[in-house]
Amino acid sequence: MTTANHLSSSSVTFEKDAALVSELLSDLQSEQSALVTADLDTIERMVDKRVELLQALGAAANARYDALAAAGFEPNEQGMSVWLQKQSSQLLDSAWVTFQQQLTQAKELNRVNGILINKHFLRNQEKLDALNGKSSAPQFYGKNGQAHRANASRSGFSV
Repeated sequence: MTTANHLSSSSVTFEKDAALVSELLSDLQSEQSALVTADLDTIERMVDKRVELLQALGAAANARYDALAAAGFEPNEQGMSVWLQKQSSQLLDSAWVTFQQQLTQAKELNRVNGILINKHFLRNQEKLDALNGKSSAPQFYGKNGQAHRANASRSGFSV
């Protein structure tokens, strides 16, 4: 390994990425708490911060990829894996695994938060439909297996 390659290789890091993912995890957990309690003010305040955080995370990943490319590795996760193997550092390997686990955790929190947001949306849509006079009668299945809505008035039924 040449000195220039060694210097470039030593500039590859994911410490900033890891710090940003930790911040993202905290942000997603706060968002989840706000979603559970329907704290819309908190959620609105979080939107701008989230955009900035995701932009910073993207920039950190791009910087890592640029450093990998400058060090002669593929500018992607595969290149990062090869770089880590060449470093032969248990500490770096452990930190990378932890970083990857945090990314997975962030994706799961984001998925759950998406479900919570969707539930709020559906609940709000039902309330808007009720205010607009749209029927929200439950749907039932008839003897023929076809779905139909229950009607409040039973036309065609006489006593």
